[in-house]
Amino acid sequence: MSSDLPATEPGADLVDTAPADTGLEPFDDAAPPPGDLAEEAARRRTFGIISHPDAGKTTLTEKLLLYSGAIHLAGSVKGRKAGRLAVSDWMKMEQERGISITSSVLQFQYEGAALNLLDTPGHADFSEDTYRTLAAVDSAVMLIDHSKGVEARTRKLFEVCRMRKLPVITFMNKLDRMGLDPLELLDEVSKTLDLKVVPLNWPIGMGRDFKGVVDLRTRMVTLYKLEGRHGQEVLEAVELPFDEAEEALGSHLYEQVSEELELLEIAGDDWTHEAYLAGDVSAVFWGSAMTNFGVEPLLRFLAESAGAPRERTGFEGEDRDTEVVVAPQDEAFSGFIFKIQANMNPRHRDRVAFMRVVSGRFERGMDVTIGRSGESLRLAKPHTFMAQERSIVEDAWPGDIVGLYDPGKLRIGDTLAAGRRLRFDGIPRFAPEHFVRVELKDPLRRKQLDTGLSQLSHEGVIQLFFRPELGHQDAWLGAVGMLQFEVLKERLRNEYNVQKVAFHPLRYKHARWVGGAPEGLAWLSGRRDYQVVEDRNGQPVVLAETPWMIQFAQDNAPGIKLYDVEPL
Repeated sequence: MSSDLPATEPGADLVDTAPADTGLEPFDDAAPPPGDLAEEAARRRTFGIISHPDAGKTTLTEKLLLYSGAIHLAGSVKGRKAGRLAVSDWMKMEQERGISITSSVLQFQYEGAALNLLDTPGHADFSEDTYRTLAAVDSAVMLIDHSKGVEARTRKLFEVCRMRKLPVITFMNKLDRMGLDPLELLDEVSKTLDLKVVPLNWPIGMGRDFKGVVDLRTRMVTLYKLEGRHGQEVLEAVELPFDEAEEALGSHLYEQVSEELELLEIAGDDWTHEAYLAGDVSAVFWGSAMTNFGVEPLLRFLAESAGAPRERTGFEGEDRDTEVVVAPQDEAFSGFIFKIQANMNPRHRDRVAFMRVVSGRFERGMDVTIGRSGESLRLAKPHTFMAQERSIVEDAWPGDIVGLYDPGKLRIGDTLAAGRRLRFDGIPRFAPEHFVRVELKDPLRRKQLDTGLSQLSHEGVIQLFFRPELGHQDAWLGAVGMLQFEVLKERLRNEYNVQKVAFHPLRYKHARWVGGAPEGLAWLSGRRDYQVVEDRNGQPVVLAETPWMIQFAQDNAPGIKLYDVEPL
């Protein structure tokens, strides 16, 4: 991806100069000049990090940027009151609470590879945003707190990776604290996830005795010198062969690690790169993101061996009647929208659609066709990201993430292609489980409320529903998690100046999109124990209080089909 920093187009304000204390440096400087399509696609590495909340995901994200040279001083999530904030947590509410609640895009170079890191929400209430992000990556880093093992949310997100056959790299984090025995932890991960795990390096001690790691392929030891800056800067490291490390480690620790390495040779699974790329084997690394121990070996593996852009199956034609396989090296450009974000720059009511390039070369100003609607769209204001910081991009290659100015024509899941009507499988919305009615206490802010609800529902913050008989004056909102409503209220206040709004809980707990015969919808509409609403796209949705009511409708409404994922 090549970018420059021209003057912005009127009203776009696409170039945000980094404040002096962000630690940002130009990250394209290390990139080689653009090569041909196959070369550029082959050096792309687009990945996400999945974890249970508080496993250290945002900290690891920062340290990967630090070791790549994209930033020169890392902020700490724990140390927000001391003044520095994580680069990837750009929204005000994220910075105040120390959690990631939006997906952000971080693009940087390392040893000739172009890495696109999609930082995903860590909080469980924002799982839908994470699912969408995993549709846009080619591999994943599974972050595990070694004192806790495999936690519930990690397991759920791993299953999404398995469903998509993504290669998974495991990083055992927080070795600076005491935790589970490394061999026992490997066994737990393998059995819990039904996954072969092969460590490519091994920890030397843990807690206060954590000295570094040994590379199992070269038997070289990397010992780290802990500085007093809480991991904000790159650490000094010493490398030496394991056979010569007894004096540096002490006899007891050296013998302990020697025994563990012998057990691994006897009982461990074999490593093959092909099995890793197929998603059958996970490469395991050990370290501490907080202190920077073990971060660089992970980054080097990502640059050298993480999954490159892959081919995808799509459908051509107005009726999706022709199946095609689209490879990254195909000359014809294609991409898809996996996220929409409103108001990344609060000074302008901008709407940015995040597009993953699938094939061909993307060029600024090119015309594309939206696969869903058949409409033509000129991509005149594309930009690239370092979290909230943006710069104009002239071209991009398969695997890259490009931000597009959205005039309101795009939806999450849309396919964009040059010269043809192409559609990849869409990115679904999941049925919400919590519902509220909106009450506006300041009638003069009705226009701002309607604009905010419309834009933020397109972004996926909440789902928007209307009762057909009342029009759009009495909005109902749905969410997968309750924290989404808090985020909505905060963003309405900060970005749309809607200060006086109340959310009143509704009694419904279950929603299903309605399809099938019209008689089924009429059956639902004629009953008082169901509520039929329309989503923002005009599709009918039925709300019910219990799972039994959903099943009763499925069994008794004539010709009805009910979907817990939005039909695309």
